[in-house]
Amino acid sequence: MPTEQEVMEALRQVKDPELHRNLVDLNMVRDLKISPQGKISFTLALTVPSCPLREQISAETRRVLQALPGVSEVEVVFGAMTPEERRAALGSAVPALPKLNQFNKVRHLVAIMSGKGGVGKSSITSLLAVTLARQGYKVGILDADITGPSIPKLFGLPPGGLRGGDQGILPAMTHLGVKVVSTNLLVKAEDTAVIWRGPVISGAIQQFWTDVLWGKLDYLLVDLPPGTSDASLTVLQSLPLTGVVLVTTPQDLAALVVRKAMAMLVQLNIPILGVVENMSYFKCPDCGSVHQIFGPSHLAEIEKAAGRPLPSVRLPIMPDFAALADSGKIEEAQSKEFEQFAPALLQKP
Repeated sequence: MPTEQEVMEALRQVKDPELHRNLVDLNMVRDLKISPQGKISFTLALTVPSCPLREQISAETRRVLQALPGVSEVEVVFGAMTPEERRAALGSAVPALPKLNQFNKVRHLVAIMSGKGGVGKSSITSLLAVTLARQGYKVGILDADITGPSIPKLFGLPPGGLRGGDQGILPAMTHLGVKVVSTNLLVKAEDTAVIWRGPVISGAIQQFWTDVLWGKLDYLLVDLPPGTSDASLTVLQSLPLTGVVLVTTPQDLAALVVRKAMAMLVQLNIPILGVVENMSYFKCPDCGSVHQIFGPSHLAEIEKAAGRPLPSVRLPIMPDFAALADSGKIEEAQSKEFEQFAPALLQKP
């Protein structure tokens, strides 16, 4: 018959799949009893009562204990940690939730990036999501612009639209079935400021990826904030990206900043899927003449900097599109240029 010390040492071999630490160090083994007949019984205090991996953990404990000499039976009773115990077990780390892997199946994870603000990344993200949804694909949007989110506004989604529990966060859903997660869906009013520092922002982005019940998606689009700092680095280094779509406008400054973003992607070995030059020109609805309001196109320079041909598209200034976006009706927007461009854009090089 094994001693209590031998049982506890055996249980140290079993790790919680979420926290990657053993059950004994996490104080998950409670009320251990060893009978003279060799029966071992104990309570397994889970981080959450409904953990779907509890049977896996239980089976592993039975395996290591039944390997001990003199053990005739192993009985495991499930319990749960108190909120205080759970916080102590988790510490300051944000746990990954592998339990969601059995539900989440994302085929293509695509980030939309510029490096510069005001070029229309959120609009392009939304337009791409709408285009793909119309073509029959299952699409989601992860709004990684934590402190300046605009995706919910474009789709007319009200604040406070997220629900969740122990199993994860349920995303909001648009009329076309696009799943959306954004900090503006967590606050009570859409103009509430989110004043967070870099580490908190990075943690929120990772939770939007690991803790959300995205389900089966063909495409999950990540709307990045401007710049190449914490938020962008978190996405580029932590998420399994298929690649990145770059967004620019015809100004020299915008093209310069996009080239900086390209250099960053090259250093991180992340594929560039294509380039969108937004607000590239204006076509007069009366006479049909084309006016380059912000100057000539810089797509050729960007492609040269990339060192290879890239799928690209020039999108015109569309006043009707802006009106639909402001009123939360972006799903009514039409763009023939983008419909032709989207399939080529998402072909992984």
